[in-house]
Amino acid sequence: MSQQKESELFPSIGTAADKTDLLPENENVDTGAVEEERPTQEVESLCMKCGQQGITRMLLTSIPFFREVIVMSFQCEHCGWANNEIQSAGSIRPEGTVYTCKIVDRSDLDRQIVRSPSCEIAIPEFQLTLPPSTRGQLTTVEGLIRDVVADLSMDQPLRRVQDEESFKKIQTLIDGLKDILGDEEDEDGEVEVGKASQKDKPMRPITIKMDDPAGNSFIEFVDSMADPKWNLRTYPRTLEQNVALGLVAPPEKAESAEKKDVEEQVGETNEEIFVFHGVCSSCGHPLDTMMKKVNIPYFKDVLIMSTNCDKCGYRDNEVKSGAAISAQGKRITLKVEDKEDLSRDILKSETAGLTIPEIDLVLTHGTLGGRFTTVEGILEQVYEELSEKLFSASDSIDDNKSNFVTFLKNLKEVKNAERPFTLILDDPLANSYLQNLYAPDPDPNMTVESYDRTWQQNEDLGLNDMKVEGYEEPEKEKVEEAES
Repeated sequence: MSQQKESELFPSIGTAADKTDLLPENENVDTGAVEEERPTQEVESLCMKCGQQGITRMLLTSIPFFREVIVMSFQCEHCGWANNEIQSAGSIRPEGTVYTCKIVDRSDLDRQIVRSPSCEIAIPEFQLTLPPSTRGQLTTVEGLIRDVVADLSMDQPLRRVQDEESFKKIQTLIDGLKDILGDEEDEDGEVEVGKASQKDKPMRPITIKMDDPAGNSFIEFVDSMADPKWNLRTYPRTLEQNVALGLVAPPEKAESAEKKDVEEQVGETNEEIFVFHGVCSSCGHPLDTMMKKVNIPYFKDVLIMSTNCDKCGYRDNEVKSGAAISAQGKRITLKVEDKEDLSRDILKSETAGLTIPEIDLVLTHGTLGGRFTTVEGILEQVYEELSEKLFSASDSIDDNKSNFVTFLKNLKEVKNAERPFTLILDDPLANSYLQNLYAPDPDPNMTVESYDRTWQQNEDLGLNDMKVEGYEEPEKEKVEEAES
């Protein structure tokens, strides 16, 4: 389909609204001409409530910077039942998407949301997760929160009688969401929407996270995609997600079992994974830490450790060197020119520092701990952690934070490879790694230099007082003196 025909079939949502407003009201106007200009299509449909015929109105439109969608609205004039939903009219994205938006003042409640049936929405501040629904939805942040409040409030009278503890917990959640909306109740218990006295009060910042494996969901940004409150991250879908979306057939259990038997017979099993029992530092619940030794080509052996608590959801992953201490430090400088460079693997040890001079980003040694990810992944983590601290520091963004907001915009441009930048990875222990795309030949965009550590660096790392030779002799002398 050519771009011109596509724009005619899926006009922008603003153009469609203008056409609706300009429809003639004169009864003598030629209905054929009106039908050609009418942006919506009307189809008789069966009402699933009363069995009578209702009307479904469909609007084919496109949302700027997103994709083509079909907005559908059904209404039955016999029983009054109505249903509205939205479906994607484009192809499924090759990757899943995670949209993160900081709602820090009530103007952010007007941001539009497109939610597909496969999208999961979370509000971490309230520990609230909305699972995928059976239908798509076109709404706003305010509309989404109001729907949640309405759904939770529906069974509250029954919970008060049957389960008072659950009633109190859910009521606390409802009250918190109402504070976000700025609603007040009068003496009769009626909700006064948008009362000025409440609207002027600062609101508690929240985070809207939309995780859609199909990539068909969207939340509106302001001005441009450099909006510091708005972030988009893509990720490859898992086999289970592809199966749930109907993109691939579910694997046969018999085939999997047969493959496992063959592997056991020929001894093709993974290297041993070590398990260490412990307790969760967050909730004290027993958990296991998994550790495995992995060899990175053209580098060295590393230890990957993963901790996951099933009780409270706490997770932690770390990477440590599995080799001896290097005699020299190492500094890796990479010129990032396009998105291909963002996919390079990076191992940042817990002793490494990371710098991007173009945006004045400096991560001191030890920041973020040990991480084995990609360049894009580590920049994404830096962005999320810094934006989390910014928008949770106070109820709203004030003038004093304008420089930090500008910094976040620059960081977003860098992590999306919208402009070239330089990434410097400096590790005094030389335990960090950045993938060479031309290995074993030199990479023209990357330089690696070794340097001698300073006395202060050795002191900070505890190497000055470390004795690796002749350490047995003082202990032997103590034993001989004790025996004599």
